Amino acid sequence: MDYAEIVHLVNTDPVAQVLLDSPVAMRLGYVGLDGHPRTVPVAYLWNGEAFQFASPTTAYKVRAIAAHPQVSFSVDTYSPEVRRRVAAQLGPTVSDYTPVVMLVRGTASIEVHPGVPDVHVKASWRMFADKSLAPGWEQQKRAHTTDMAVVTIRPTHLTLCDFVTRFPPPVEINAPAHDPAHGGSDSTPVPVN
Repeated sequence: MDYAEIVHLVNTDPVAQVLLDSPVAMRLGYVGLDGHPRTVPVAYLWNGEAFQFASPTTAYKVRAIAAHPQVSFSVDTYSPEVRRRVAAQLGPTVSDYTPVVMLVRGTASIEVHPGVPDVHVKASWRMFADKSLAPGWEQQKRAHTTDMAVVTIRPTHLTLCDFVTRFPPPVEINAPAHDPAHGGSDSTPVPVN
């Protein structure tokens, strides 16, 4: 899929819409400054064109993403409520124990904003189970924050997996990532003992 197709899919697909509307953090994967992979949960938003989150400008992930802007993340849940909402859109689920998953790769850019950016407030509010706690959190956050980095991830690859209409892609789909001719590593299977 090209970028326009990815944007259309995220903006119209029922599984993507249910995940974007649910209080589920993205599990952001990035390369650390030491060259080793990292994963961290992040409250995020989809702005209709890209995924965004905000973080303190001094956060390690911000410095690492500035150095290595290629990132990936998953938004996934086993939540019975989310599965019910997906089933209402797609029909009966295959099983109650399979996750609903959005897998994304993309290129990140960073902008520093004064104060607390709206994207941070909206993403954080979405995560509060008890919305009555959000105003106090926001007031404290605004009182103690001078600036934040807004990280925008423009998706370059997206896979939705609901285990009803879409399952994880076969190995052939991911093979180019492991093909040395395409800049990947050897695709020899890992031996299992």
